[in-house]
This record gives sequence, C-alpha cells and structure tokens, in this order.
Amino acid sequence: MRVAIGADHAGFELKQFLAHRLTADGYDVVDLGTHGPESVDYPEYGAAVAGKVVAGDADLGVLVCGTGIGIGIAANKVPGARVATCNDLFTARLSREHNDANVVALGSRVVGQGVAEEIVRIFLQAEFQAGRHQRRVEKIHALEAPDAVPA
Repeated sequence: MRVAIGADHAGFELKQFLAHRLTADGYDVVDLGTHGPESVDYPEYGAAVAGKVVAGDADLGVLVCGTGIGIGIAANKVPGARVATCNDLFTARLSREHNDANVVALGSRVVGQGVAEEIVRIFLQAEFQAGRHQRRVEKIHALEAPDAVPA
C-alpha cells in the first residue's frame, strides 16, 4: 500500500516518526514535506497529500499539524478528498468503515507518538463497509459538483 504523508512545522517531528514506522511496517511512504521544523503554512501540505490520494498516486494519506484541524480543513477542499481528523482509535476506524475517509489528519499537540501510531495503523487497516454507508458517501461526493446546492 502506498501512503502519502505530510505535515506543517508543528507536525514535522510526528510525521517523521510515523513515516519511519510505516516504512518499517512495509508501507510505501511518499513524504510530501515539510522537511524541517521551520515555520510553513499547512494548506499546501494538506492539498499535496489529498491531491496525491485523489489522483491515485497514493492509496491513502496521513496529515499532521498541531491539532489536525487546519490541515484537515485545507485538504478537504480538494475534490474527492474525504479527510477525517482523528485523535482517537474509535474515530480512526469508523472514519474508514462508515465514511470511506481516504486521508487521516492528526494533532501532534493532541496525541503522543504511541497513540498516533495506533490511529494510523487502524486507519490504514480498516475497510469501507459500503452497504447503508455507500449512499451517504455518494451524497458527500455529490456536494462537490459545481452546481450542487446544499439542502
């Protein structure tokens, strides 16, 4: 499985840790930056990871910023991205099983390395259950149409 990973400066250290662990576990990791602790703006990294996933250049994505919120919001602006900010194991699993999330966002100031590693593993291993959830994901996708008007 190919995993795209990215972070801003606040998430740099945790991204490095996760990329190393994923590589050791046999994942093909595509690191889209940032590549140092200097201050950067998270939208470009969120968009880069989401773009790789949506284009099919990566199967799933992992993002890290201070809270996971800003980078997740930015990445969700990429049509086709379904980014879930998950700072616990339960939401990581259900984001894949029920929402077919294709990118997980984490907060380096919210979870420690051990919990972050488990969140990512659960996210990557969980599978979309489709069934009753499929029509909801289709409705989310329909909202991306240029002429979509939310009800």
